[in-house]
Amino acid sequence: MTTDKRYVLALDLGTTGNRAILFDRDGEVVGQSYKELKQYYPEPGWLEHDAVEIWQDTLGCAEDVLDEANVSAKEVAAIGLTVQRETCLLWDKNTGRPLHKAIVWQDRRTAPLCNSLRRQGKAELIQERTGLVLDSYFSATKLVWLLDWVRERRPQIDFDNVIAGTIDSWVLWNLTNRKVHATDSSNASRTMLMNLERGDWDEDLLDLFGISPHMMPEIKPSLGEFGTTDLFGDEIPIMAIFGDQQAALFAHGCDRPGLLKCTYGTGCFLIAQAGHQVARSHNQLLSTVAWSRPDSANYAIEGAMFTAGACIQWLRDGLQLIASAAETENLAQQAQTNNGVYFVPALSGLGAPHWDMNARGSFQGITGGVRGEHMVRAVLEAIAYQVKEVVEAMNRDCEDPVSRLKVDGGASQNDFLMQFQADLLGIPVERPKILDATAQGAAFGAGLVSGFYDSYERLIERRQIDRVFEPSENAPQVQEQYKTWLKAVERAKHWIEDA
Repeated sequence: MTTDKRYVLALDLGTTGNRAILFDRDGEVVGQSYKELKQYYPEPGWLEHDAVEIWQDTLGCAEDVLDEANVSAKEVAAIGLTVQRETCLLWDKNTGRPLHKAIVWQDRRTAPLCNSLRRQGKAELIQERTGLVLDSYFSATKLVWLLDWVRERRPQIDFDNVIAGTIDSWVLWNLTNRKVHATDSSNASRTMLMNLERGDWDEDLLDLFGISPHMMPEIKPSLGEFGTTDLFGDEIPIMAIFGDQQAALFAHGCDRPGLLKCTYGTGCFLIAQAGHQVARSHNQLLSTVAWSRPDSANYAIEGAMFTAGACIQWLRDGLQLIASAAETENLAQQAQTNNGVYFVPALSGLGAPHWDMNARGSFQGITGGVRGEHMVRAVLEAIAYQVKEVVEAMNRDCEDPVSRLKVDGGASQNDFLMQFQADLLGIPVERPKILDATAQGAAFGAGLVSGFYDSYERLIERRQIDRVFEPSENAPQVQEQYKTWLKAVERAKHWIEDA
């Protein structure tokens, strides 16, 4: 590594915004830039993103952080890319234009197709090959919908020129001046099209969904070279790509079986490292790739909960009960109790361990004395209740019960929520100083592959802990409330009739 390389650039492309962060040799943040991403809701249960906006914001954030930190491209050793998973699109490789807005992972429009496949007896095949539950959360049925839409609305399109991918593939293709159409195995493992044992596209599943192999990106190791970009004034190699939750797992140092973390982002994602063998859940959790190298792969067990920070954003933008997410902590403390109100955060259906595409969100237990702060508190409590459900499922799958929860993500900065989580689980909750673990993981990966960082262990040792939340005297009462919330969940399930 030449001495003029002083930084690693992480591009963190999330569901609600896109971020670029510069990290130095100590793994510390030097500068960052962020742009919120517009959400499109064309119909109830549908959610889309403008892929052109994602690319323009990625480029803009990267340029801004380099300018503001007064850093030249020559000083950047490598780029690491981490993205929202499952969100996918089709684009024309000649014009470079998307053929439709990207369909976001939370989108439920393909639930009827999933139900049809289940009735055809395909759920078991899909789970065996991919490690995933048959659900509209994943990319495969979204790509089917997009292909059908293009055939119907744009019959003049030459499908020989159409390529597909998740957000990492789209941004990588643009970063490399349209030269590299690739993804990594952690993102590919979330499409419901990758054979988990082989680490490549499954021909039977591509055929089942009617997706031509030529459309799909090449699957590469997460830690390895993906090409170079010269868009910032000098060539910078792109040396790591992760799905966002896998990047956070990497940042926490969870590289051995039994280590796990929970990210409180738009959704909430609990992932446990499973080592070098595919691990199968018996409790409705997902088997997935954690990350891969050219000569090996690490696997994980995951509980995916669709709505966490997204319901706080809904309180702000939808109900307008709050002006900012930060207000929720004080309001919840002011309320002192939930006043009998329970919230089921099924704004995009329910993920693990229910996998109910037809569930819908609800407030239950409302009486005349309920005020806005009680509803805000109920929303925060619901985020923690969801995690409790998945921790219980994880404990049934694993030999050793979860004894400490490492957390990250925007909502983890809420002290009320983290204390409530510790009380509910009855175990310590550990919050790091740097909450942007997804970006940090991408930076660590790219820096290690490029030789900028020489030791993964040393990077993990340097990560600073902000606070550990211990269970309090409120724990028994909080755990009793959980039973009532479970009752509320049952009443919110199967709200929409199967198509």
